[in-house]
Amino acid sequence: MRLRGGAAAAVVLVFAVAGCKADTTTGSGGPEETVGAVGSGAALTAAESLTVKGRAPKTGYERERFGTAWADTDSNDCDTRDDILKRDLEDVKFTGGHCKVSYGVLESDPYSGKDVTYRRGRSQVDIDHVVALSDAWQKGAKYWDAGKRIALANDPLNLLAVDASTNRSKGDGDTATWLPPNKAYRCTYVAAQVAVKKKYALWVTAAEKSAMKKVLSGCPGQKLPVGGNPTAAPPRFHAD
Repeated sequence: MRLRGGAAAAVVLVFAVAGCKADTTTGSGGPEETVGAVGSGAALTAAESLTVKGRAPKTGYERERFGTAWADTDSNDCDTRDDILKRDLEDVKFTGGHCKVSYGVLESDPYSGKDVTYRRGRSQVDIDHVVALSDAWQKGAKYWDAGKRIALANDPLNLLAVDASTNRSKGDGDTATWLPPNKAYRCTYVAAQVAVKKKYALWVTAAEKSAMKKVLSGCPGQKLPVGGNPTAAPPRFHAD
């Protein structure tokens, strides 16, 4: 996936890839980073370090527990969804100002490999939570305070513009139950899931960890993406 869109490049996520294609993406907001984690196989090493536990019950999960959708947690006056559209789309056009994306092209969608056109109001593009919020809820997030859940839901490190129809097949699956059909993107995708789970101290199931290691063993030089927003949203944001 190439550098896309005209979003404010306050964060740079760099993937040095062996066995997978290179991936360089700008995120919006958060600390500035210009390199991946140091050392060969950083993503695989990080995957091996993740805590293993059983999946907790989904009881109590609601999207509202992660705050209002697409909250402007980085305070750039644009909502998170538009930030990611600006970051990931090409040929971006706006309606009234520099925030509301009305048109763009997702060139070589990471999940399917096809080009997808975005038009506001009849979009074929989703903003996917790489680590699904329901999955996060069952692996630690149900015990967090609201600020941390809101941060996860709006963290550019955990967000990606993708083909809507392909994304709907994912549901709230983890690495053990769903991988992108585009095999060339799987190393990058799994590394992103590992990065999010490590950053937010989410656990993984035994099957999930095994699946992560299997994918990343096929690209042993895969770096771990870094950056994104802080792990606590500003106190003005609230969740039900």
